[in-house]
Amino acid sequence: MSKTELSLRSYLDMLMKRNELARIEKEVDAKYEMAAILKKTKGRQPILFENVKGHRIPAVGGLCGNRSHIANLLGTSERGIAIEYIKAMGNPIPVTSSMAAPCQENKITSNIDLEKIFPIITSHEKDAGAFITSGVFISRQIKTNKIHTSVRRLQFQGGNKISVLIESPGLTEQYTELEEQDKELDFAILIGVHPVITLASQINSQIYNMDKLEVAGALAGVPVEVVKGISVDLPIPAYTEIVLEGRIHPYKRLEEGPYGELLGYYGGGSPQPYGEISAVTYRNNPICHVVCPGTYEHSLPNALMREMSLYLTLRQIVPGVKDVYVSPVAGGRMHAAVSISKQKEGEGKSAIIAAFASNKDFKQVTVVDADVDIFKPEELEWAVATRVQADKDIIIIPGALGCGLDPSNVLNGTTAKMGIDATYPPEYSEMFGRIKIPDYENIDPLSYIVNKDSVCRETFAWEEPEFKEGTD
Repeated sequence: MSKTELSLRSYLDMLMKRNELARIEKEVDAKYEMAAILKKTKGRQPILFENVKGHRIPAVGGLCGNRSHIANLLGTSERGIAIEYIKAMGNPIPVTSSMAAPCQENKITSNIDLEKIFPIITSHEKDAGAFITSGVFISRQIKTNKIHTSVRRLQFQGGNKISVLIESPGLTEQYTELEEQDKELDFAILIGVHPVITLASQINSQIYNMDKLEVAGALAGVPVEVVKGISVDLPIPAYTEIVLEGRIHPYKRLEEGPYGELLGYYGGGSPQPYGEISAVTYRNNPICHVVCPGTYEHSLPNALMREMSLYLTLRQIVPGVKDVYVSPVAGGRMHAAVSISKQKEGEGKSAIIAAFASNKDFKQVTVVDADVDIFKPEELEWAVATRVQADKDIIIIPGALGCGLDPSNVLNGTTAKMGIDATYPPEYSEMFGRIKIPDYENIDPLSYIVNKDSVCRETFAWEEPEFKEGTD
């Protein structure tokens, strides 16, 4: 990517130059209507809502839900994103400090009413209320003093109060330790940041003990510039659109949820810690970022980080691993596919075991040969149909730990995992050789048709790769 300021605005400018940002001038309500539009486009289409009902601040959504856009951002192919993450984690770039920053051009420190400052989205009919859905939550790890970032579920509780679904291993440990000492947890919530900051925030902090802002800088190729918060001692990315600074109280809870969640079901309500916002800072003419839960923008960042972890684990076990894919449809965490250049019998099942070991949330793993494009559902189904015998090639692991958001494991808290070995025996490669038409890739049916202007590409169906290898 070009070395520009790491801001939401620079990213939107790039999308506009590529003709990839949709603009809506019509007034849109932050209650249900905005979520409906984002869900209609699956969170894959960046949309700028220029006129939000009751607000002078515009909102934008669909920023991290399109794999092609992320690949272009990182200067790679859609298959190469996991490799870029691995490179960034191996070569983090320290942040640079600034005495002043655009994110602090405006300050509010008293009579704070969040709902009057920026749009807060209400997505589903049974949601407990409005939620801040795009906030990158920043805190400081007690033991290491490193900065911890994650995207949390934040319910607006009126005025300057928000409840925080604290159930993130790293954050839970921080809060519990402070609570036992009767101390508050300082935090900052970033709303409207460059996508690399959001993407880096999804790294598993328990496995990779890294400063995620440094990884974000490595993904971008430039350091993240930060400024100290005005009411908390935390580094704030300088070009953040809106920043909420505050503290979570020990031993105090508010009912949080229910909330329409990642897998398309409601997550129940429960008492959760709450925080009070001590300061709001924002840029001149800020832009609010919103995410509709259950869309690709919600699940794809999860999927990409799990792909990276999956690839790192697999290449230690199966040298011939080619591609990995974690499906956003399954919440970006439950279904994975792997393609390998199989050299000997048993490698397919070894890949299945390694995949399950890489992440407890995986519920189904399908392993195929290198000639199968795992990014196309029809290719995976074809491989399972023609290369699997259920009694030999399907592995069931009962009673395992699974994804906490999966409602099907509610009865006993465990899940059964299924591995599908859809690889063929290497000695039978001739039998499993695929049919091929010479020069097939270079044939475009529309170039042969006289009335091509009246023929819709969607109705004139032919194979068109969803994942492109090249970059702009």
